Amino acid sequence: MNTSEILAKLPYSPPFLFVDDLVSVDENGATGNFTFKEDLDFYKGHFKNNPVTPGVILTETMAQIGLVCLGIFLVGKDLNENSQIGLTSTEIEYLKPVFPGEKVTVISEKIYFRFNKLKSKVKMLNEKSEIVCEGTIAGIIM
Repeated sequence: MNTSEILAKLPYSPPFLFVDDLVSVDENGATGNFTFKEDLDFYKGHFKNNPVTPGVILTETMAQIGLVCLGIFLVGKDLNENSQIGLTSTEIEYLKPVFPGEKVTVISEKIYFRFNKLKSKVKMLNEKSEIVCEGTIAGIIM
């Protein structure tokens, strides 16, 4: 399965799609990018006059690229329109803020995939290659 096919199978659409580009994916991990456009709705209230990307959105971005894209690749052709993907746990440490207009790169490394449960080590880098946040995310494909 190539990156275009994986992106087409993502169960998200704007404004809740946080994947612009899937750079690479293989049985060990995934790498992708997303740019947080300045007009995204959540910036209007998080924080007044000094918008910052909420941690929950950073986690979602890491999950979409580092877990869901990788999971779709691993399940491959067995994934169908009735398949569901659910987040089961996260443990993320936030190290730097992400501001409107910033492009981030998410890199994941598979920890394990068994019984359709996937756990990955993930990190998000800013354009200076600084770690913005990192941790583990797990999910299940049903």
